[in-house]
Amino acid sequence: MTIINQFWNSILFWAAWIIIPLLMEILPSLGSFLILIKKRLFSKHYENPFFFPEVTIIIPIYNSEDSLEECIKSINNSDYPKNKMRIFLVNNQGKDCSFQVYMKCQELYPNLWMQWLNAKQGKSRALNLALFNAQGKYIIHVDSDGQFEPHAISNMVKKFEACSEVNCMTGVILTLPKKIEEYKGRLSRLLRKMEFMEYAQAFLAGRNYASETNSIYTLSGAFSAFRKSVVLKSQLYNTDTICEDTNITFQMRYLQHTKVHICEEAIFYVEPIESVNRLYTQRQRWQRGSLEVSHQFLKKDLKVHKMFTNVMVRTLLYDHTFAFPRLIWYFALICLMCMNYSAKVILFSIGIIFLLYMISGYFYYFSIVGFLKKFDDLKKYYCKHWYLVPLLPFFTFLIFFIRLAGIINSINTQSAWKTRTLTEERKDFLKELKREIQKPIKLLKKARKAVNYK
Repeated sequence: MTIINQFWNSILFWAAWIIIPLLMEILPSLGSFLILIKKRLFSKHYENPFFFPEVTIIIPIYNSEDSLEECIKSINNSDYPKNKMRIFLVNNQGKDCSFQVYMKCQELYPNLWMQWLNAKQGKSRALNLALFNAQGKYIIHVDSDGQFEPHAISNMVKKFEACSEVNCMTGVILTLPKKIEEYKGRLSRLLRKMEFMEYAQAFLAGRNYASETNSIYTLSGAFSAFRKSVVLKSQLYNTDTICEDTNITFQMRYLQHTKVHICEEAIFYVEPIESVNRLYTQRQRWQRGSLEVSHQFLKKDLKVHKMFTNVMVRTLLYDHTFAFPRLIWYFALICLMCMNYSAKVILFSIGIIFLLYMISGYFYYFSIVGFLKKFDDLKKYYCKHWYLVPLLPFFTFLIFFIRLAGIINSINTQSAWKTRTLTEERKDFLKELKREIQKPIKLLKKARKAVNYK
């Protein structure tokens, strides 16, 4: 009987310990790796069109004086015909010298057709104003703090022209390697390099796989493109959410009934994250925005059985609802120790799971190397950071808790583009903790005063 009990306890231990990471992280990564290999082996080559159509590039501006010139310079250095590009810079009530930068760029790049527009505050309003003024066959919108890879625009248009069924695409977002290396201090550079590796995995692996299975959740707000004829039939960018990019994605899927694709050869570089506070607010905003948009579109479909038929419900459950069993799993270590499991067994199980994460991470790594085949410098930079792959699970672990904080903070606070930083929340926490500690101290003082009353 003792042997049977030990056997069942072992099964329950390994099932409870491994099933969550196995089902939620490792098996999907292995499946996506196989699809990525298939896509890589049978990838299509898109030829230059007979003539390049006119495109409109929309750049929302908000206090962008430090990055705007480099963004415009990257458009000028693009291999897309300059006489086929129309550029709208839409200022949504910024208060810096971005307009002076725009005037300087007009002199530096006289062959670029650029126009400055003033919009009401909010990125969505800025984008919508430009959409109404847009010309050409395709519309591309990018953030002002990034730079195009020289072939990005033409690669995006070539795929549009070759695939008539494609109406919207996201580009690939990566952080600028040159900017990463400028950071002083090993820890500072390590954080930015981890962010670079995360972006590469998220777009060149994650969204590539999602594109194949028609399950892309968000057209990146930093770099996305549409057929003008399709996007103007939509409800345009929603002003009631902080994630207008996710909202337009859901519109394309549910209202326009069109697939959402990625162009893996269209790369847009963004600045590395400035600080941990910036990372904290950014990921919380993404998390909150996706919840808002899901509430707008998935009210009737938010049922457990729908996860098998609705890819958006499945993604929502995976990213949000399943966050809580994952949280429980992280803290199960304490329970295991209390249940008299030896440290040797616990460490051995953690080692097995970590090994599985490493294997899936390197599967992604090698598939990404394949997708970067045409970008030699970028490929070399990515390849030389192979040693960071085992560290990515720890970075993901950090991001998970930030996203979880975003879920919790979204319960009792109003939606806003600017959210409290980690430093501000830490100060508020310490202040509240101090206040709570003072309560029993005050009660003790009252009790002493009452006992010692003469």
